Amino acid sequence: MNPLIQTLRNLGPIRLAALGAVALGLIAFFVFLTARLTTPGMSLLYSGLDATDSEQIVQRLEAQQIPYELRGNGDQIYVPEDQVARLRLAMAGEGIPSGGSIGYEIFDRADALGTTNFVQQINQLRALEGELSRTIRSLRQVKSARVHLVMPKRELFSRDRAEPTASVVLVLQGSLDKEQVQAIQHLVASAVPGMKSSNVSVIDNRGNLLAKGAEAGDEFDAANAVEMRQGYEARMSQSIEQLLGQTLGVGKVRAEVTADIDYNKVTTNTENYDPEGQVVRSTQTVEDKSNTQEKSGDSSVSVANNVPNPPSQQGANSNTSNSQNARTEETVNYEISKRVQTEVKTNGTIKRISAAVLVDGIYTKGTDGQETYQPRSKEELDQISNLVKSAIGYDEKRGDVVEVVNLPFAQEEGPVGDGTVFLGLDKQDIMRIVELVVLAAVAVLVLLLVVRPLLNRLLALPGSEAAEQSLPGLTPEAAAALPPGAAAALALTGPDMMQQALADAENMANELDQMIDINQVEGRVRASSLKKISELVDQHPEQAVNIMRQWIYQEA
Repeated sequence: MNPLIQTLRNLGPIRLAALGAVALGLIAFFVFLTARLTTPGMSLLYSGLDATDSEQIVQRLEAQQIPYELRGNGDQIYVPEDQVARLRLAMAGEGIPSGGSIGYEIFDRADALGTTNFVQQINQLRALEGELSRTIRSLRQVKSARVHLVMPKRELFSRDRAEPTASVVLVLQGSLDKEQVQAIQHLVASAVPGMKSSNVSVIDNRGNLLAKGAEAGDEFDAANAVEMRQGYEARMSQSIEQLLGQTLGVGKVRAEVTADIDYNKVTTNTENYDPEGQVVRSTQTVEDKSNTQEKSGDSSVSVANNVPNPPSQQGANSNTSNSQNARTEETVNYEISKRVQTEVKTNGTIKRISAAVLVDGIYTKGTDGQETYQPRSKEELDQISNLVKSAIGYDEKRGDVVEVVNLPFAQEEGPVGDGTVFLGLDKQDIMRIVELVVLAAVAVLVLLLVVRPLLNRLLALPGSEAAEQSLPGLTPEAAAALPPGAAAALALTGPDMMQQALADAENMANELDQMIDINQVEGRVRASSLKKISELVDQHPEQAVNIMRQWIYQEA
């Protein structure tokens, strides 16, 4: 222990402090390396969070003392990989994340008794919007959703009332077809009293209008006409490929259909009369009969004729005339059959269809294993053409065109691995192994290139400057003449030998300076100098050995 203690004393407080700092840094580095190697990998717990959800999740994690990392400005939270599933289930049980929307739980808060009716109505509207947003967000293709409701109030002394409307903004992580968009419209309309599905507008986060709040009767506009035409063409192409795929094979046929469809709305009113279809509507009969009898007597003027009951009226000599009339009238009203027809065409009328069908040929393998292409015969192509005409409803008068072409298809290349699996390890495991290898390599480099040279320098014995301070009687010229490490070696010897060595070294340095100054010869040493040095080595062999060791150590 004495040499070790003596060596530590010779190092001095500065070198000992530096040595301690290096040791502490090395210990801290290995502690960090060990913690890094033993820490489990961090996996994504949630992404795309708003500030409210991130705050709630972080509070739960801190309460459970679970390590976490925030990335992406706080909208991404990473936790240890082995706890992702458990934390997601626990958060889902608490209704987190909620997407930043507030549902009916807003009424769970204890409000003051002085809450106004206006505040209650606003809270009810917010709760309804939040619940609708959560329901829409439950769809697989929808990442997040916002719902805005407009609930107009009925004005006083007014019979008319404005209908409620809604706007839905979707952040999609896929695509929605027309039926799914209509389902969202009906969902919102059914949840709000008095709302029609046509009053719900739906857009996505890219600003695309998925469904507009159209009025009744405006369904068939230019955009819908294009969509309907594309849908019809896609259905016809798919039916052709499925029909021919049964015989030619899957992937051996490609069909494209172009349809010219007239989507103009036509209303036709037709009124037809059938003269043969007469029906008696009413009959009116009038019958009239009359009898008239006239008598003529003595018309002379006399007293007898002017008294009551004159004899001329009672006598038999009077003349009598009779007349009889009969009339019959009949009126019959007939109803002629009439047919009134109103025809409204909104589904469109096909004006022309063009179908292009590309068919692959036949491949045969030879004895050498190479495939040879062979085109299909004309008879087979004609049969395919007839099938296509029947499938699309070919009409020559309409100007339809069907083209069937036989060409070789491009050969598909084999599947290329994505590099995610290697020797049964997935991409994450490979990255973990690479990280461990890199950390181990860094640790080895730190030991070899930093720690070892630093320790060597700290453990090295003091140089000429320390010897100059510790050896009395040593002039600066003598110290400069000594080789590196010579003063340290001389310091370890006794006082007498040290004084003798210092004197000899000083004499030798003076002689060397004189010879160099006199002869002006660069890089030469005379025999007397060598003799002096050899004598010095013979007199002090231990010191000479220490000096040589110092030279070898410094060169190494």
